[in-house]
Amino acid sequence: MFPFNFEWIWDMSHMVFMGGLWYALIILGIGMTYCIVKAAIDTAKGGDGHGHH
Repeated sequence: MFPFNFEWIWDMSHMVFMGGLWYALIILGIGMTYCIVKAAIDTAKGGDGHGHH
């Protein structure tokens, strides 16, 4: 069942499930975006991949 389906009923169990799903997807998206941006910035700075020693 999907929210765009006519048989969808917004009861508490659906709200909790969809809330948890979107919370997890947002956390994963933010984490992946951070890693991609950090990698792009490090690459642009000419980092050699061995940290800041």
